[in-house]
Formats: sequence, C-alpha cells, structure tokens
Amino acid sequence: MAKPLKPKRNKYAILCAALASMNSIILGYDVAVISGAALFIKDDLKIDDTKLEILAGIINIYSLIGSLAAGRTSDWIGRRYTIVLASAIFFTGALIMGLAPNYALLMVGRFIAGIGVGYGLMIAPVYTAEVSPTSARGFLTSFPEVFINFGILLGYISNFAYANLPEHLAWRMMFLTGAIPPIFLGVGVLAMPESPRWLVMQGRLGEAGRVLGRTSDTPEEAKLRLAEIKEAAGIPESCTEEVVEVPKSKSSGEGVWKELLISPTPSVRRILVAGIGLQFFQQASGIDSVVLYGPRVFEKAGFQTQSRTKLLAATVSIGFTKTIFILVATFLLDRVGRRPLLLTSAGGMVVSLTMLATGLFVIDHHTEKLPWAVGLCVSMVLCFVAFFSIGLGPIAWVYSSEIFPLRLRAQGTSMGTATNRIMSGVITMTFISLYKAITIAGSFYLYAGVATAGWLFFYTFLPETKGRSLEEVGELFGGKRLERKAEAELVHGDVVEEPVKKSVQPV
Repeated sequence: MAKPLKPKRNKYAILCAALASMNSIILGYDVAVISGAALFIKDDLKIDDTKLEILAGIINIYSLIGSLAAGRTSDWIGRRYTIVLASAIFFTGALIMGLAPNYALLMVGRFIAGIGVGYGLMIAPVYTAEVSPTSARGFLTSFPEVFINFGILLGYISNFAYANLPEHLAWRMMFLTGAIPPIFLGVGVLAMPESPRWLVMQGRLGEAGRVLGRTSDTPEEAKLRLAEIKEAAGIPESCTEEVVEVPKSKSSGEGVWKELLISPTPSVRRILVAGIGLQFFQQASGIDSVVLYGPRVFEKAGFQTQSRTKLLAATVSIGFTKTIFILVATFLLDRVGRRPLLLTSAGGMVVSLTMLATGLFVIDHHTEKLPWAVGLCVSMVLCFVAFFSIGLGPIAWVYSSEIFPLRLRAQGTSMGTATNRIMSGVITMTFISLYKAITIAGSFYLYAGVATAGWLFFYTFLPETKGRSLEEVGELFGGKRLERKAEAELVHGDVVEEPVKKSVQPV
C-alpha cells in the first residue's frame, strides 16, 4: 500500500507565523544587546557591578507585568492588535534607553522595554499555534524561538559593530538600533488575519471559517478544525450563521483565573503544572547567564584579550550557535516529536554544564594557563547553547501554547510566560553575586543540578503532543471532549446543552 503523501507546507500559514514572530527579534535583541553595552555603560555612567547586574536582569522582572497583562489584553482586543501594541511598547523603550542621559532614565527605558518583552513572549506562540495547521504546528510554533535567537545574534553583532565608537555613543547606538524593527513590524502585522480561535470566541464564525480555509492543508481539515473550535467554545456544530452572539464572559476571558487557580479540574491542574514547570526549568538551568554574561564567562574561562572588540567578536559565536541549532529544531519538531527532542536536549545540557563547571574549576585551581581547559570551557559553552536550542528553548513555547484548552489558552500561557520571566530575572540578577559567593564553577554545577531535575520532570510528566489538534491535546492530560465543553460553560452553571442553545443566537 502506497504511503500517503505528506501535505505541502501552507505558505499563507508560514507567512502569518513569520510576521507574528517578528516581535521576537526585538525581544531577543533587547535581551542580548545589554551583554556588550554593559561594558561601555559601566565606564561611561560610572556604575558598580551591582547596578550593572540589576540593569541587565531587571528587564525580565519588568516583563512579568507585560506577560500577565497580555493574556487578558489578547482576549479583549484580539491576538493581532496585541502584537501591534507590543511593537509600540518596544519602540518607546528602545528610544528612551538610547537617549538616556543617566542611569535612572536608562532604568525607565528598561522598564518600558520589559513590558514589551512580556507581551511579545506570550502573544507570538499563542497566535502562531492558533493559526497553524496540525501537520506543521511544531514547525511554525517554534518560529518565535527562532526569531528570538536571530535577535540575540543581531544584538551580539550590534555590540561588535559599534564597539569602536566613543564610549558615550557606543551603547546608545546599540539601543537605538533596536527601535527600527518595531516600525516595520507594526505595519506588517496589519496584513495578518486574526486568530480563528479568537474569532470563534467572539462569535465571528464566518470570518473564522475563511481564515481556517487559508491556513489549513485541506478544505476537510478546515471544516474539522472549525467544528472542534466551536465545540471547545460551547457553540453547537449545527450553528452555521456568519455571526452569533456569545456571552461577554466567554468572549472577553472573564472567570478564567477562577478556572485556572481556584477551582481547576484535575486535567487543567495537570496542564498548569506542566506549563509552569516547563518554563521554570527552561530558565532555571542558566541559559540567560550565558547569553547576558557571555563575555564574563569567556574571561573567567581564561579567554584573554585586551580588546573589547575581540571579546565581543568571540561572543558572537554564542549567537551563531543558538541560531543554527534552533533552525535544526524547527525541522525536527513535527518529525521526531516534542518529547524525544526535549529529553535529548536536557540530557545534553546536563553533560555540557557539568563539563563546563569542571573546566572552570580546574582553571581556578591552577596559576598557569591550561589551553586544554580553556578550549574545553569555550566548547562546552557552545555545546550548552546548542543543546538548549535544539530542544528546551523552542519546545517550552511550542508545548505551552498547545496544552491549554481554548478558553484558558491566553491567560494560561501568560502564567507560564510570567514564570519564565521571573526565573530569568532571578538568574540574571544574581549571577555575578552567585559566582562571587560559590565560584563560577560552583554556579554552573548548580545549574547542572537544576537541569537534571528538569530532565526527570520532563520524563515523568510531559506526554507527546505531536500530530494532535489543539482541541485533542487536553485528552493527554486526562481531559475529555465532553469535559472541555463543560469547562466552557463552567461560569454559567453545570448544565451544558440548554444554556448554549439559548445564549448563542444569530446576529
């Protein structure tokens, strides 16, 4: 029997995913550019290591505000206009940072940019997951992480490109360059369609059907996706009107926090733990310490150079490695699956961190230079970011955007994003203090221990979601199709059928 042909990539869905993920370029740039800018800011503004540590990491704490607000905002104004809002916030933050005359105003710019980071981190994978056909959802939902890595690479290149400017201009140009992409993104996003799942939640069934027709592999798949979304939203399958009236509490996301935190079903509780746990371990394993403090790690490893330009050029290798391996991951997610890549990634991170810590320990305890130990440390830094990028980096966002039921997806994903940002802030704001307290080798041994705990969590707790529609994924966590329908009606009472028929009326 002939093997069925694999459907061709849906070019329209790819374009939508790419445009939505452009936000992540700005996000990655803002996070990474500080690694080189910090070298100039410290001397120009005469600040100490503690203030520098806070400046580098505080953007992740500030982004907590944006990530928590983004869920409700996207339920209110839609996924597409939330992306536009994030672009505007990014643009404002970049301008203020680039023109800041002192440390205080620089912190104001980081605050505004941080809110934009939170919005961008949450909305890009949610929109992409909701617009993607099942056959390519892993590929397309990994786009935000691909673009984050591309942004990180651009941040490093910007550091290198402006390194020879006078101190007071170098770091300002690094930040001002980040104000350019949001202008193009804000305009480009207006050409995108709205998420079909959000449209259904607003009762705009006809428009949702047309979007699904363009973003599905076949007309049959479009009809099936629409039927599943309608079921998840509590709209009868027989309802075929162009526009129907949906209760405001459903369309605007009211009551979701209660369903997530106060009275979750067992399946929702397990999904919440999975989403939060995955985001916790992604950051707690120390990736941002390497991204933000790459120059310091190379210096501590014995990579000696008197030139900032050469040191920043060496750090660009981190950005290249992350970008190359995230591109590899995008093509494997829908072929190999989430779970095998995740376990391989976490296992490789444990080994890389352990060997990096061992190399740093040896260097710390020898007065003479050991070329083999320096080479080991540099290669293990690159191995660590490679293993992170091929699995845990993209899968944390892909998986989190897949597992929440339709009604809970935006705000559930925002909770995972908030966890990610809190841990990123904690890691980046404590790294210098941590390695001064327990040595830099001890810091990476600690991260290796966290990564080991993460591998055990992934192995025991996360099922495979490859090849499942978003409406089917809940079944992997103990949910059922009827339970999903009941959840959509939870805030209106225990009866499902009658309230749906009465509340959903043609307009």
